[in-house]
Amino acid sequence: MSVLKIDFSKSGVSLTDALKAEAAKANALLHSGEGAGNDFLGWVALPSSMGEAELASVEECARRLRSRADVVVCIGIGGSYLGARAVLEALGNPFEHLRPQHDNPTVIFAGQNISEDYTYQLLDALRERSIAVIVISKSGTTTEPAIAFRIFKEEIERRYGKDEARHRIAAVTDSARGALKTLADREGYATFVIPDDVGGRFSVLTPVGLLPLAVAGVDIRALVHGAREAESDTACDKGPDNNPAALYAMVRNALYREGRKIEILGSYEPALQYINEWWKQLYGESEGKEGKGIFPASVTLTADLHSMGQYIQEGERTLFETVISVASPVHELRIGTDSDNLDGLNYLSGKRLSEVNRMAEIGVCLAHVDGGVPNIRIEIERIDARTVGYLLYFFEKACGISGYMSGVNPFNQPGVEAYKKNMFALLEKPGYEEAARAVKARLEKE
Repeated sequence: MSVLKIDFSKSGVSLTDALKAEAAKANALLHSGEGAGNDFLGWVALPSSMGEAELASVEECARRLRSRADVVVCIGIGGSYLGARAVLEALGNPFEHLRPQHDNPTVIFAGQNISEDYTYQLLDALRERSIAVIVISKSGTTTEPAIAFRIFKEEIERRYGKDEARHRIAAVTDSARGALKTLADREGYATFVIPDDVGGRFSVLTPVGLLPLAVAGVDIRALVHGAREAESDTACDKGPDNNPAALYAMVRNALYREGRKIEILGSYEPALQYINEWWKQLYGESEGKEGKGIFPASVTLTADLHSMGQYIQEGERTLFETVISVASPVHELRIGTDSDNLDGLNYLSGKRLSEVNRMAEIGVCLAHVDGGVPNIRIEIERIDARTVGYLLYFFEKACGISGYMSGVNPFNQPGVEAYKKNMFALLEKPGYEEAARAVKARLEKE
């Protein structure tokens, strides 16, 4: 099979010529750079433009960090965190920590929250471990990762001294300016660039994602290769009927226009749970503006059938479901026979768990469709680096097409700044004195 296939036969959508024309126009705008947010379109040709020198540089830095530390703390938030974690969770072994020997360093994430307990417990757990840090921030002043980096930089310098610290810290930041760039140049950290024309939520295939993934032992070349295949399969010369990203964008926009305001992304493989989380940021931050946008939600199945299943089956009919289906598991495990058969499962004897999982997937789909939930099925052959790279680019391209079809700029996020203004005012950050007085007066009044 091809790397990815889309089945929308259970969505209830018919693809009209008008819808196809919209999708083709949107895809053309992504390639011509004539649409809104065109200063953030560097991701469109990113996979094919990534050269040997850049990949080799990432791999060399990863080797240096791996040689010095058995735990690497990756500090970032939003797009500087979710992409790497999504790939790592998809391709890693969730039980690796139970093995007595590890071939690769453990990559752990910080700076994605401001929880005192989380940060303290992480530091405490690392007291007897050799550590290094990858800090990812365009400016170096984003509150959550900046706080975490200050703490972990101090910890590394205290343990190893400043000379050794510069070999244990790598920065992924702006090419020329910003607090982190200034510090990295002054201290002599290994430095990689977040391209000016690639927004955070589209940055997983830059050093933002590739460096921590290479440290963890992920085959980043296979990841990029898969993304290159997706770039080719969704190119401007691919008509909407033969472009998987355009197909997905068309179906979800058609459903939205019919009143389906919520999209639930699900999978029957827990390894894809953080792909869901990355997808939620990608689509929520790209489309949710100007009073528009499909609300992105997610479930992990079959587990969430025992919590969210009732609502999906019989709740308000404003949602549709997209399922990432994995055709072939990596491993094989069969169900045995029990002479007592107290659990009544002998009818499953000899079957692989994947057979049972697939029948659950098909059965749930039929039930949800019967309950009035349109279904889109995205099938991938297996979970490996090439396929995940393809899936990432596919979702990015579909997001760009879908955003333009919905009439918004998919590459800005003006609403994200609203909470920051209030937080800075409450923390009495210099320059926010007037805002601080206004917020405090409001809180006293309320």
